[in-house]
Amino acid sequence: MKGIIIAIAVLAMIQLMFEPGQALTCGQVDASLAPCIPYLTQGGDPSSACCSGVKSLKELAQTTADKRTACNCVKAAANRYANLKDDAAQALPTKCGVTMDTPVSRTVNCDIIN
Repeated sequence: MKGIIIAIAVLAMIQLMFEPGQALTCGQVDASLAPCIPYLTQGGDPSSACCSGVKSLKELAQTTADKRTACNCVKAAANRYANLKDDAAQALPTKCGVTMDTPVSRTVNCDIIN
């Protein structure tokens, strides 16, 4: 019974995290891109979970405000990983077959994103 209650609570939290019409948060961005960390730090090819996260992030960031938030969150996350490979980061959307308005970079000016 306790396990069922915990599962329901987790599902409720996930639902709240991805409620349509809500402002995008860094928690959502980080959760979407977390599976990409091995690719971004070691190179190779992104996992299917990583590409799913990239696609999810694209779907979540539809408004200019959300795109800028996503950009700032990605920039902050990139700066937390000293061993992040810039070339892998820049190639990530293409490798996942996604056109992104939010570049994965430590130095991008997020205020210019429309």
